[in-house]
Amino acid sequence: MFVWSKLSASKWLDAWEDRFHGNPNFVLHVLKGGKSVRVEVFCATKPEAEAIAKQFGGSVRKLSADWKKAGPELPPPLKVRDKFIVTQASAAKDLKALEKEFPGRDIISIPPEMAFGTGDHATTSTCLRFLVDIAKSRPAGWTCADLGTGSGLLAIAAKKLGAGDTFACDYDPFALAVAERNFPRNHVEGIEAKELDILKWKPRKKYDVVLANIFSTVLIQAFPVIIKTLKPGGDIVLSGILASQAWDVFTAAASHGLGFPEVIKKGKWVTARGGWMNDLTA
Repeated sequence: MFVWSKLSASKWLDAWEDRFHGNPNFVLHVLKGGKSVRVEVFCATKPEAEAIAKQFGGSVRKLSADWKKAGPELPPPLKVRDKFIVTQASAAKDLKALEKEFPGRDIISIPPEMAFGTGDHATTSTCLRFLVDIAKSRPAGWTCADLGTGSGLLAIAAKKLGAGDTFACDYDPFALAVAERNFPRNHVEGIEAKELDILKWKPRKKYDVVLANIFSTVLIQAFPVIIKTLKPGGDIVLSGILASQAWDVFTAAASHGLGFPEVIKKGKWVTARGGWMNDLTA
């Protein structure tokens, strides 16, 4: 395993996030004082890392076998409504301490491996809050599709919220491997996980709830596929949308019959909850 890394001024944080958003191997650390950031991309081979260095500068190093032991300090756990605590901790003693500190909440453990979706990004956290709200309005056993699952966090949350048939997919085989480790780690079963390119996918099922935390440009191209996954009366949550691209996303969605009456903007990111316009106007 190799890692490309580069130090940068914090004013370029948004630019780095934009450049690598959706890359499951991208990690960004805000250094003490907040004036600098360290950008890292983990790569399976040295040529992959060197290709990034050729474009952006920075350095490439080979990771030792015990590199995971020297990871950065974990961020505070994320509180989601009155239902979840999402943590990057994975040690049994740490999880027990969280259970004691937050009685009555489900603890979801998503260690900071190289897959997008540990819960600390605005897109993922807002999707989780929408998902909790949706689950409260549905009887147990509702079905769910998590398109672009990354770490598997949203699919895990769906199962814990009472979902029945749950499907999770990602184009990146490494992300899918991470998700499949996170499912048993969080004591959930019955999630169908599949590696696929959503733009080439031909879905055979429809779901009550569809979650698509995917970068804006892909969302726009994927709407002809996404609409084939949503049942009449279903809920759909979109995220991964830059505020500057939100109008284009919602216009494309409307052309396929989808509307979004609930929109939340956090920083430069937009997350939206909606459904079929025919249902919304009925």
